[in-house]
Amino acid sequence: MAESRVTVPRHLWIIGAVSLLWNVMGAYDYLMTETRNAAYMARFTPDQLDYFYGFPGWYVALWAIAVWGGVLGSVFLLLRKGWAAPVFLYSFLSMVITAVYGLAFTNGLTVMGTGALVFSLAIFLVSLGLWLYARAMRARGVLG
Repeated sequence: MAESRVTVPRHLWIIGAVSLLWNVMGAYDYLMTETRNAAYMARFTPDQLDYFYGFPGWYVALWAIAVWGGVLGSVFLLLRKGWAAPVFLYSFLSMVITAVYGLAFTNGLTVMGTGALVFSLAIFLVSLGLWLYARAMRARGVLG
């Protein structure tokens, strides 16, 4: 019996690599913030530092899921694993919760400015796009 093979589209490798770079930048930001790296955090005002260091534990946990889920989803995408779609979904949902809380239920928008809203929107769109892309690739049989 002949084995059916799915052709891997070139865009999978491009999107996978770019998404990994994007998500590694988020992971770097998370690590530098959570370890309170002095050189990295020096670019922020005292009010912004108080904002970052005042996150409740559940928020930090969801931020970790969002960030590391994005990295893991990208790795799964490059490895052509079907787990990429649900991992990107959990990452996306965690990101939405942290963004809504951080910008709407705290003084985050005031402290961080409208740039934080714009950047959060960009993260939202990329995260949503990665989940939808992985889901589509899984449905096409590209991801096993």
